[in-house]
Amino acid sequence: MRLLDIPPTWLLLTLAGAFGLDRLFPWLATGLDWVRWVGDALIVLGLGAMSAAVWEFLRARTSFIPRRAPSAFLRSGIYRITRNPMYLGDALVLAGAILHWDVLPALVLVPLFGGFIQRRFIRWEENRLIESFGDEARAWMGRVRRWL
Repeated sequence: MRLLDIPPTWLLLTLAGAFGLDRLFPWLATGLDWVRWVGDALIVLGLGAMSAAVWEFLRARTSFIPRRAPSAFLRSGIYRITRNPMYLGDALVLAGAILHWDVLPALVLVPLFGGFIQRRFIRWEENRLIESFGDEARAWMGRVRRWL
């Protein structure tokens, strides 16, 4: 079960919930084309944030799997802007999909997803960074916001 308790699984479950709301309540759709376009743009931004994060992990030759011990401290590239670009990307993809599907009431899932991810994964990961990199990690966390 622990193999399934990873952020992408929770993103997929939340996306499935949003998609289900779309199918259950189709009359909630706005029918506005620009809503779908904004959604598509958010999906692209989210995938871009995730890709930029993976690029930094590959450059540093360290794992991007959350439960693995960090072998390098990332603070360049997108990590100068946000401490959690992958999770930010997840949230943007979720918001984008909800807008693309035109099920605006499901946008409430975005902060719920973010709060869950923060409690379930981010706090633990940040504590692990502090254990591994000490004051360097604390200083970075003081300079760079968790989300944006």
